Amino acid sequence: MTSAGATDQAPGYGTYRYRTYVLGALTLIYVLNFVDRGLLAVVGPDLVPDLGISDTQFGLLTGFGFALLYTIVGIPLARYADTGHRVWLMSVCITLWSIMTVLCGLATEVTLGSVTVGAFWILLACRVGVGVGEAGCTPPANSLIADYYAPRERAQALGFYAMGVTLGGMFANLIGGWVTDAFDWRTAFFVVGLPGVLIAAIFKLTVKEPPRGYTDPPGNQSEESAGLREALRELTTKPAFWYMTAGATVAAFCGYGISSFQSIFLVRAHGITAGEAAIWINAPVSMSSAIGTFATGWLATRLYKNHPGAIAWVPSIGLALSIPFYIFAFTTENLLFAAVGLVIGGFVKYGYIAAQYTIGQGVVSMRARAMATAVLLFVANLIGYGFGPLFIGAISDVFFINGVAEVGLATDALTRNQCHPRSILELNDNLQAVCGQVYSQSLQRAMIIMASLYAVSSLFFLITWRRLDRDMVDRNPS
Repeated sequence: MTSAGATDQAPGYGTYRYRTYVLGALTLIYVLNFVDRGLLAVVGPDLVPDLGISDTQFGLLTGFGFALLYTIVGIPLARYADTGHRVWLMSVCITLWSIMTVLCGLATEVTLGSVTVGAFWILLACRVGVGVGEAGCTPPANSLIADYYAPRERAQALGFYAMGVTLGGMFANLIGGWVTDAFDWRTAFFVVGLPGVLIAAIFKLTVKEPPRGYTDPPGNQSEESAGLREALRELTTKPAFWYMTAGATVAAFCGYGISSFQSIFLVRAHGITAGEAAIWINAPVSMSSAIGTFATGWLATRLYKNHPGAIAWVPSIGLALSIPFYIFAFTTENLLFAAVGLVIGGFVKYGYIAAQYTIGQGVVSMRARAMATAVLLFVANLIGYGFGPLFIGAISDVFFINGVAEVGLATDALTRNQCHPRSILELNDNLQAVCGQVYSQSLQRAMIIMASLYAVSSLFFLITWRRLDRDMVDRNPS
């Protein structure tokens, strides 16, 4: 049966069991994507003092250094995903980002003749490589899901796929945290990077490339894919897409910033190890977030037939509800209470992930789906992922420097890494007291500011809700 033979009653491409396998495979790859992407934040508490880098530099590594080429390369790769073989594209990109993840563990100072390249710059180059590979994951995966699943089932399928974000964070913490404490942060990169090469091969051998537009209602199908200019022209007529993109961008700005520094904050504020922060706090938070992501996608799917706006107002409510829980988690001195606040905050906020993909796919024709996803990710990742961690790191460093100056010391008299437990005993009593005042508090203030910005994201999703009835094109109540 070809795409031309599909009807608006078609359940999707292939058998139910095979569709489920493909969705599971795509979700596993998305999990791997975020394991490799998020590992740096997990090992950060040990990596930062070991390499002697600042919070701003760490924010550059976890944010802009990864996101710049990730977003730029995403556009041509999405263009290929709209015209070429999506399974092949994903297989090659999985292999690339897995190899570059392994190379992150080898980052060290290198001398080339008379030039010495610091470990920070080597690690930054490897992170850029990870970003290039991971750019070829989400646009083709979303396009594949859209062809495997009919519109009435697509939101739930995309919600399941979106769990890869939070499940990836959970496994990055469980595996990376344990390996870091048991061995070191370099070994953690080897352990999580190498399996990707095998997964890429299995994916290529077992997943079929479906006909384009197979599940689209009659009249929506076309043999040709839209180019970037045509896709952008179509998107200019869809205000809901841009409001949603703004909301997703602010949410990504806050979320990536907080998650990048969450382990470092817990280690500094509560005196635990990187592994303890990862396994006992971050992993449960990631699991709660994954459940919340799927639950919101399921709820929106149930409401979608009679209330299509639910795909926007449900995550809007969740984003707003997360703010007090995050502020509580970052201000309490009780580690258990902090964990509870982070778990609840993560559970209620991540519904926007399924929403951004569902709306991004739903407001455009089949010919522009992958390109619409790429445009969304370009904006959300370049601004949100690129500048969120960098913003928190820079603000944290500013608060630290100001805190040192407020007690009457020269700004260069004390560095943050000197306050690390490995080094603090080498300081005199006065400097140790200063560390106690500003070491964790500077990052705490930055985290609180970031959590408060979720209110802006919530507002944008509310505005999106007002436009959905006019802008969605793929509603199929059958």
